[in-house]
Amino acid sequence: MYRIVDAAATQPDLIALIAALDAYQSALYPAESNHLLDLAALPAGTLILRKIMHHDEAVGCGAVVLNHDGSGEMKRVFIDPRHRGQRLGEKLLAALEQAAAGKSCHTLRLETGIEQHAAVKLYQRCGYQICETFAPYSADPLSIFMQKSLVAEPHSAGQ
Repeated sequence: MYRIVDAAATQPDLIALIAALDAYQSALYPAESNHLLDLAALPAGTLILRKIMHHDEAVGCGAVVLNHDGSGEMKRVFIDPRHRGQRLGEKLLAALEQAAAGKSCHTLRLETGIEQHAAVKLYQRCGYQICETFAPYSADPLSIFMQKSLVAEPHSAGQ
């Protein structure tokens, strides 16, 4: 049985998942194309962090970094390869999106790599669309930028 729970950036099991993610990404991309954010260094109140537990083992994680403009950035999404293929990514993204919306976040953005085909497909299935590069990033041919609105678009008058 899997469950999604709140997490802290200093928890050893979360640190181990992030280390596995960093090793995976470092094998795919050069250092200048890896945007490895230290979640523990973020100011209080700007981080939503969840992990997926399978019995007593952390098998996945993800975060949203909240910005002052009402947007957020999805970061550090990772599912242990032994637990993939069970729609855990979709469940994790939904939990993060719900938590972000509860903090008045209206738009989520993310950066992922061109070699992470399964991640791109996951984000597309969950409603994320490719968008332009956004701050603090610079254009990078190895990056794909995506975003999703968390609020329903209002209908035009007369429709």
